[in-house]
Amino acid sequence: MKLLILGGTVFLGRHIVSAALEAGHSVTTFNRGTHILAEHQSIEKLHGDREKNLDALQNRSWDAVIDTCGYAPDAVSKSAEALKDSADNYVFISSISVFKNFAARGMNESAPVKSIESGDEVEYGSLKAACEKAVERAFCEGSTIIRPGLIVGPYDPTDRFTYWPSRVSKGGRVIAPGAPERCIQFIDVRDLAKWTIRLIENQSRGTFNATGPEKPLSMREFLNECNAVGGNSAQFVWMNDEALAEAKVDAWMEMPLWIPASDEEHRGFLHMDCSKGQSAGLQYSPLSKTIRDTLTWSATRDASHVWKAGLAADKECRLLQSN
Repeated sequence: MKLLILGGTVFLGRHIVSAALEAGHSVTTFNRGTHILAEHQSIEKLHGDREKNLDALQNRSWDAVIDTCGYAPDAVSKSAEALKDSADNYVFISSISVFKNFAARGMNESAPVKSIESGDEVEYGSLKAACEKAVERAFCEGSTIIRPGLIVGPYDPTDRFTYWPSRVSKGGRVIAPGAPERCIQFIDVRDLAKWTIRLIENQSRGTFNATGPEKPLSMREFLNECNAVGGNSAQFVWMNDEALAEAKVDAWMEMPLWIPASDEEHRGFLHMDCSKGQSAGLQYSPLSKTIRDTLTWSATRDASHVWKAGLAADKECRLLQSN
């Protein structure tokens, strides 16, 4: 198949390019050319700006379009309208953040989503929801909407998962957040990429939640696996929600994968129902592989890398002294 990937150079996009090539498909990328995929010299690279200049996409045809980076509804609407006669399928990578709230656990794709038109706050989730509508208007039954949870793995620029394998591998006493048995969810970027290509190959349409793993995973199990991969030199010091709040530790970004039990609005954020996607072929890599490969990649980064998520070493040290 001939695939057009909008974006395709930073994180998910680069893995989708790899998955498509491994499956034997022809790949064209369209982006501003600010990042270069040195390992993918064989693909066709088109440059432009989806908000201002789509000329490079004119008079071309593809079997499917994969939009990995749509965020602004007007820009997504322009690209979808420009391509509606050039492809049979428009795959839009959205987010579970489109859901109106996460008070309930086990939400599936039919749960209410945010709407800018109805007065919801204009933020990441509501913008993604508006992008979904723009794609569906242009492609109707030819659209595929994928709503991932936290995407993790090599080349993740956010550090929201990478913090844990890296910190645990350093050993010593490690602050661990909240109730050890609470469940968490995330998806390996490579699993998401391969499944995206599989959906296109199978001509699957519709909307799919996409996070994992397949079976419930507790924070304790996750950290223990990080420890096993990293050399078993860490000792976890569990701090409950109240102690973390008193210490002014920010949930999610400063302590990744932690959402306090008192946050009733988000109690279902790490409890999404992904059975529809699993029935459509979504499969998961072993947890140890995700952790190991993320740790290996992280070790290649420059020592001056500034972490975007995770507890600062000096703050963790102060917390450990009081526990």
